[in-house]
Amino acid sequence: MAEAACYISLSMGSLLFFLGGWGFVLQAIAVVHFIRRRPDTYWIFLILFLGWVGALIYIVAEVIPDAQLLRGSFEAFPRRRRIRELERAIFDNPSAGNYEELGLLYLDDGDFAKARECYDRSIAQRTDSVDPFYRRGVAEVELGDFAAAVQDLERVIAADPAYDFHRGIGLVAHAYAQTGQAEKAAKAFEQATKISTSSETYYNYAQFLLAQGRADEARQWVQKILGKRATMPGYQRRRERVWFRKAYAMMARLRVGA
Repeated sequence: MAEAACYISLSMGSLLFFLGGWGFVLQAIAVVHFIRRRPDTYWIFLILFLGWVGALIYIVAEVIPDAQLLRGSFEAFPRRRRIRELERAIFDNPSAGNYEELGLLYLDDGDFAKARECYDRSIAQRTDSVDPFYRRGVAEVELGDFAAAVQDLERVIAADPAYDFHRGIGLVAHAYAQTGQAEKAAKAFEQATKISTSSETYYNYAQFLLAQGRADEARQWVQKILGKRATMPGYQRRRERVWFRKAYAMMARLRVGA
């Protein structure tokens, strides 16, 4: 019995020594992930003050669940292979369909200039679908060409006000705001926020309200974004982190300006 207890004690001691020796690695992984993902602030104190134990808890609670979000990184490889295939195929078959597929792949890859060029070529061949206009409008918003985006997105919402789960009307409202069309922006945002719970739309509306000197209303819409965290499942909170970070930053500016 004493031998068994001694063996267990030695095994636990060896484990603690091993983990203690690698503790700085666990902490480094946890800190880097925290900086990149920016979860709740209390995690950084747990990592720093509890050492490798806190880092291990953080990794189990935050890093491992985040692994599902890495699928997009792995999907980048087949996506880019398909991009190369389509780039070659277009030399022989420069059809509107090929350009639309290539444009969508460029959008997913974050290459908005090339996506816009593909949709330009697709639309030059046919105009019987609003989807190329919508996707080109998204690319134009990302590129900061809001005047062009207004034209494309207006065409889309005229055909279908609920396009892409109401994201279309939210984006055209944002484009109106960025081109100085405040009255149109206000009407479009009012319509969008009645039917959409998109954090993107809420944030853009808050930006518009703040620019109009309506800070109290802007604060309410920022709070709506932050208020969603409590009822969101963990995977969704991780996907929405970028909007939570932007919302926290805007809330900080609003407090300073109060």
